[in-house]
Amino acid sequence: MNRLTIASAATAAPMGAQVYQEEIAARAASSLANHGEWHVDRVIARSLRSPLPGTHRLPSGWMTNAGVRQRDLVGRALYRRSDVVHRMNLELPPGPTEVVTLHDVVAWRFDDESDPVPAAAAELRRAAAVICVSEFSAQEAIDLLGIRDPYVVPNGVSPDFLDAAPLPESVLTELGVDGRYVLIAGGAATRKNLEGLADAWPIVRAAVPDLSLVLSGPEHQRRTSLFAHQPGTHLVGRIPGEMVPGLVAAAAVVVVPSLYEGFGLPALEAMAAGTPVVAANTSSLPEVVGDAARLVEPTGAAIAEGIIDAVRNPDDAMTARARERARIFTWERSAAAHAEVWAKVAAGR
Repeated sequence: MNRLTIASAATAAPMGAQVYQEEIAARAASSLANHGEWHVDRVIARSLRSPLPGTHRLPSGWMTNAGVRQRDLVGRALYRRSDVVHRMNLELPPGPTEVVTLHDVVAWRFDDESDPVPAAAAELRRAAAVICVSEFSAQEAIDLLGIRDPYVVPNGVSPDFLDAAPLPESVLTELGVDGRYVLIAGGAATRKNLEGLADAWPIVRAAVPDLSLVLSGPEHQRRTSLFAHQPGTHLVGRIPGEMVPGLVAAAAVVVVPSLYEGFGLPALEAMAAGTPVVAANTSSLPEVVGDAARLVEPTGAAIAEGIIDAVRNPDDAMTARARERARIFTWERSAAAHAEVWAKVAAGR
């Protein structure tokens, strides 16, 4: 029997990467059913004083910056009963025989992202397999980090978004939202291009005065300074996960103006919900949305034009294409592709 350990880090603020790890971990055992006998374990690491639930405690600050040798020793102890380790966080120590997920290379590309783990690039190059979530992120891994032959396994979209029911008006009112709105959800790092959206919004507001802008995501000074004083904007903070599909479905448009995405899950979630998407024609976004969204240059004028067109000229055919395309991206399909990689790595040990 092979033993697979899925290793991740506990977090108080789950985002897209945490959705990914939980969806894959939940399906790991069933996806391996056609690959012989497997036992699946979880390692959920947390810092020494963290109140978060987990299975192991690690000195996270020291571990992140430790040298290759020290990280190897901790990994051998942590995963000592494992045949294959799937490491889903680069901060965690490596396993002797491991698969590693690399969502993107933003830590190496952007100064305002978290610094890259010093040992990460070397560990990725020697891993038995590296999984990337898009062709774009795979090519970035090859070009920037020297990784050879990464596997491309796209993310899935939760069935909760497929034709989700819009949030009732009463709930939207409690959030301070009234009438038609454009939604942007996620972080506020430079690569998210909130500056471009901030330039676009006065143009949109002048053309469609009854349209508001809803910004969902953890509190961040950049978002607040750009939008708090703009007319018709609502900073609603982090929305509980169970409310997100309804918030997306109730929107007139979802905008994803990013300069750089490793995948772009908010665009796919909106497509599944049947909400028109305006996305930047950058990085992985064209690969994910295909011909099922309005792709624009990541400038204020172009973003505004895309939003205004989406509101004034609904495209039912595009919405139908979007729903059908979103149905391709299932977590079951993603987990099955992961299982192929795990089995191949185990066979080559």
